[in-house]
Amino acid sequence: MNKLIIRFFSFFNKLQRRYAYNLYMKKKKKELQEKYAQLPVKRHLTDEQKKEIVDYYRRLTGKTISTLDHEYLYSRTGVYSKDYIPLGFFMSELVGRLNRMDCYNSYSDKNLDDILLPNVKHPHYYLKNINGYYYYEGKPVSMEEAVEASKDLGEVIIKPSLDYKGTGVRVIHIKDGITDLDGKSLTDVFQQYKKDFLLQEVVHQHAAIKALNPTSVNTLRMATYRSGMEVLLVYSVIRIGRSGQVIDNQSAGGISTKINPDGTLGKYAFGKAGDDMIEKTDTGIVLDGYQIPYFDKAVEKVKELHYSLPLFDLVGWDIAIDEAGEPVLIEWNGRPGPSQTACGTGYGELTERIFSEVWGRKNTVQYHI
Repeated sequence: MNKLIIRFFSFFNKLQRRYAYNLYMKKKKKELQEKYAQLPVKRHLTDEQKKEIVDYYRRLTGKTISTLDHEYLYSRTGVYSKDYIPLGFFMSELVGRLNRMDCYNSYSDKNLDDILLPNVKHPHYYLKNINGYYYYEGKPVSMEEAVEASKDLGEVIIKPSLDYKGTGVRVIHIKDGITDLDGKSLTDVFQQYKKDFLLQEVVHQHAAIKALNPTSVNTLRMATYRSGMEVLLVYSVIRIGRSGQVIDNQSAGGISTKINPDGTLGKYAFGKAGDDMIEKTDTGIVLDGYQIPYFDKAVEKVKELHYSLPLFDLVGWDIAIDEAGEPVLIEWNGRPGPSQTACGTGYGELTERIFSEVWGRKNTVQYHI
């Protein structure tokens, strides 16, 4: 009887997971269809191209995939490739084999970055709120003490520590306990953010990068892949804010373009769906061939850092370059998307190698209804 009960619950859990998986994939498909509808140019795949894509993924994974992502990316970039990795497929099937996603939530708190990764420069943390507990300059304090200690910090970054895509990130000015967020008191702002957030210094970036957009910290998004004792750079892009914006994320209105191996920028940047083939920043700088200073130094640093995260074979790094040319870790991401509008198809020449090395692993993505 006990074995029957165990088998029943095991079967029920599989059905529940499959149901949650199907809901997730339907959501991703709907989001992609809405983005595709916004594109000014729509390119359609031929039957031969669709067959090539389906055959390619069957060979790599044994699974049949939708070609909608390929058609969307082909329409945006004008470049067809069978190597594009569908985002829904990446999030549901691939990242859970690359990384221990069952452990992800325990590592993803930005308040822990300086503890997990001490061998890199971080923006200075003034205040951390972790699970509702306050720490000022590393010391536990009450909320009242946190407000008092922070009341004259001046210009700082406030951001949630568990969200991503720039949600809730603001530059604020604090004087006498009052902020420039509609004149709200610091107490009100802390109560608005509730828990799991931080106050951090504003990074003063290198002049050549600040010139791309002075109101945002324009970060390098660099993805690395660990294969045994080797760490490889998969892709690099730079994310640039638009005029007056604080956030550089493409999903929040910024633009991004690839960084070539020599540290120069690609010809075009991409923004939200329909905002493509941008050749100049809002400050008038031509992207094509623009040199990112100290790029090699940033590459060396993220490769070194990757060894400190053994549960994650694919890591996305958001790196700023400060005024002295030092890489500054803004944050890291354990499920970085392929960034294919900006940097090209799939994982380039590493695509088949990555699939061959990780596809046989257990998928650690967890679904919840």
